Amino acid sequence: MAVTLITGCSTGIGLQTAVEFARSGDTVVATMRNLAKSDALTSAAADAGVQLEVIALDVNDEASARSAVAGVLERHGRIDVLVNNAGVGMTGAVEDFSEEHARMTMETNFWGPVRLTRLVLPSMRANGSGVIVNISSITGRLPAFPMYGFYAASKHAIGALSESLAAEVASFGIRVVCIEPGYYETALVDTVDQMREELDLSSPYADATQVMLDFTRASLANGGDPVDVARAVLAAVADQASPLHVHVGSDAAGYLDMWAQTGSFESFAEAANAILSDEGQSA
Repeated sequence: MAVTLITGCSTGIGLQTAVEFARSGDTVVATMRNLAKSDALTSAAADAGVQLEVIALDVNDEASARSAVAGVLERHGRIDVLVNNAGVGMTGAVEDFSEEHARMTMETNFWGPVRLTRLVLPSMRANGSGVIVNISSITGRLPAFPMYGFYAASKHAIGALSESLAAEVASFGIRVVCIEPGYYETALVDTVDQMREELDLSSPYADATQVMLDFTRASLANGGDPVDVARAVLAAVADQASPLHVHVGSDAAGYLDMWAQTGSFESFAEAANAILSDEGQSA
């Protein structure tokens, strides 16, 4: 079976994806920045009756990524599937957003996948096959909501990169898939709570940011089961005819329909702001 390397496996979509690929019979190398946070993954694997390999990999560290990929190739001889799942989600106005948080968002959500992709491509090209999966977001297919500027920018960027990459590597037998989930119950809820605690109430954007934080938290808390995204990843990898962009979740489909029906950024923004206003009134 295939050798599958997955980043960001300590919680949520990454954890479930690792378990689902192991359940399918693949050799799974599940990675995370901090191995002290591996208990949830190892427990989920044990409950599922599967085995997987867990190693440290910080997608923002070139040396860490290079060492991890080299180790997998040395132990297993190949990497058939790369799932770039590690990511961060932060909410805030462009003017307020710290440069540190902005750079972290782009570094993790965009440059992390670029770094891992560059490292695995030589072996995939040599083997004449492979699948690279980038876990993006439906945010990467829509006009950006307010306070989502840097997150949306990172997801639009990885979507565009996926399209270019797919054309570049197709002749080598390598496919690229960009998975775009809607809202799912993940550890991003904790990030939202942290950002709410750190919110500068003196900011002219404070009220709007609070509305967006409330909307995001409610959407995540009431979101779907991450295992559904994991199964969508598994299905896309198995399907040679899978489209490049794969949205997952009824809310993702609903937002795409709304974007298609409104027909312009202004109309979509008006419809989206109505949703956010309703959320703000009910918060």
